[in-house]
Amino acid sequence: MSQKLLDYILAKKHHALREDYTVNLSEIYKEAGMTPEERMADRFERLSKAQKPHILPDEQICFVRTTKQIPDCFTEDEWKEIKSKHFIHELGYISNLSPDYEKAIKNGLLALRETADKYGKRAIDNIIALSDRYREEALRVGREDIAEVLGRVPRYGATSFREALQMFRILHFSLWLEGNYHNTCGRFDKYMYPFYKADIDKGILDESSALALLEDFFISFNKDSDLYVGVQQGDNGQSMVLGGIDENGNEVFNDLSKLCLIASRNLKLIDPKINLRVSKKTPMEEYLLGTELTKAGLGFPQYSNDDVVIEGLIKKGYDPKDAANYAVAACWEFIIPGVGFDVANIGAMSYPKAVDRVLHSGFTSCGSFDEVMDAVKNEINAECEAIMANIKDLWFVPSPFMSVMLDEIKYRNFGFHGTGIATAADSLAAIKKYVFDEKYISAEDMVKAVDDNFEHYPDLLYKLRNEAPKMGNDDDYVDDISVKLLDMFAAALDGKKNCCGGCYRAGTGSAMFYLWHADEIGASPDGRRKGEPFGTNFSASLFAKIAGPVSVVKSFSKQHFVNAMNGGPLTLEFHNSVFKGDDALEKVASIVKYFIDRGGHQLQLNAVNLETMKDAQAHPEDHQRLVVRIWGWSAYFVELDKAYQDHVIARQEYCV
Repeated sequence: MSQKLLDYILAKKHHALREDYTVNLSEIYKEAGMTPEERMADRFERLSKAQKPHILPDEQICFVRTTKQIPDCFTEDEWKEIKSKHFIHELGYISNLSPDYEKAIKNGLLALRETADKYGKRAIDNIIALSDRYREEALRVGREDIAEVLGRVPRYGATSFREALQMFRILHFSLWLEGNYHNTCGRFDKYMYPFYKADIDKGILDESSALALLEDFFISFNKDSDLYVGVQQGDNGQSMVLGGIDENGNEVFNDLSKLCLIASRNLKLIDPKINLRVSKKTPMEEYLLGTELTKAGLGFPQYSNDDVVIEGLIKKGYDPKDAANYAVAACWEFIIPGVGFDVANIGAMSYPKAVDRVLHSGFTSCGSFDEVMDAVKNEINAECEAIMANIKDLWFVPSPFMSVMLDEIKYRNFGFHGTGIATAADSLAAIKKYVFDEKYISAEDMVKAVDDNFEHYPDLLYKLRNEAPKMGNDDDYVDDISVKLLDMFAAALDGKKNCCGGCYRAGTGSAMFYLWHADEIGASPDGRRKGEPFGTNFSASLFAKIAGPVSVVKSFSKQHFVNAMNGGPLTLEFHNSVFKGDDALEKVASIVKYFIDRGGHQLQLNAVNLETMKDAQAHPEDHQRLVVRIWGWSAYFVELDKAYQDHVIARQEYCV
């Protein structure tokens, strides 16, 4: 690794190379009456030509954005017209796909150009032209090594590890420049390993030089990442998948996988965001390597369980070979590289909202808890039906270069998040226990207390928050309810076809909805007060008194995940002091393995320190590189809005 390059990027000196792009392209395109394809092709050409090649200090992998903005292709009036005829997902531009990097890196862009349409050909020509200008700049500043690499890629297929890394950088850079977002990295160690192995075998690289090259490559993800803002800074989708099995059942984890974990640990940067595919067959060594990365405080790797995910994807209609080749989208959603056009985050269903609706319409007339559960099931069905009914005539802005990078599309499935399951399960358990089983409070008074935000019910509030059953304590009284809730959600979507002919997938993730959905309702029967957020993703309530991480793992691995194949991790926060003991790594790694062996499907861990985060809120200048996990991605704590900072601070800190 070049410390000089890393310091240059961390100091954001390359930001001085950026210029505003102020041309109002949407008005030009509207006046010219250009088609969406023509607009995208023209915008990409203009932006490519606007880039000014720079070779940064000591870098081996080049390309850096020098335009600050990517202007919209459509005016506000045009978007209004489009939205009157179509369902538009998020920004309307393509996101959250895993293109076929392997094919492009092996064969080069000229080979892909042969089968591209005229807009794809135009995109490729502009990419090659920009690469040639970078080659000229490399020669001008005396970097013959970079010029030599660019003499081959991206025109032709890579013949070395460095060429393959540079080729990926150009492809990834171009996808962002085209206006796509949440561009993922796919199964990096699977398609890159042949280039790495060949150079090692030939003696061109050894482990040390390969690691230095890989670290330079990882730094490249952080050059422009501040320009790719999702809901929050850091939410950019640059996720990389390592390990797992291939389509023939062979283990993929290799020496390059290990180097990726080491490079990430050494750099301590938020990108790329590392995901590990594991299973019951995964050796402890891999868990220990992953835990070393967790110890570094990056909030990753995120773990996905092949034993559960592959079975679940096949159950949803994916070809077994494609299911075995799954990657993850920006956060955790399962997608298939090259052949998948799934929209994995098109909707979100709130479990607590379903409970709240029952509470305020029919609850007091329910004669049994079973009737309450039946009513909740009906509300979940109704909410899912309403979301599905709203998604008609889905339309995306065409993406000429992304289209070149995809094979024949086989999957156009939609994914729904499911938020606040612990809040809902805990609320229903409280209703079961105190209204029906113990008759501690009447249904009418429970509703009054909730609507009062418990202001005049302090004793009840204490009981609900501190004594009522809570998910996370391995208590079947409440955990069994969560199993039923997830099954209800999955069943509500099962067998339904979307407007693209694909299926719907229920998920256990929440994304940012743990804040948004919580604001849609008042207090809840679990003792959560109005304004308090839900737990993130598939996790315990923030205020729940939890016995420890093992009981959490037990509670959150009982559900039927093969029916909920949109992903969504259990999130565990460990106090960073956990990693100070001699056997700390083994303890934490054992918990991860225990979760996987029990059939949990996704897991992510944070190493946090409450006092450090509070000090970072007060003195952000002293904590510029403090990293935390948010929902499915990691960010620099000081760059987050206070609501997200406060949520991380409020989460459980576990010890082992």
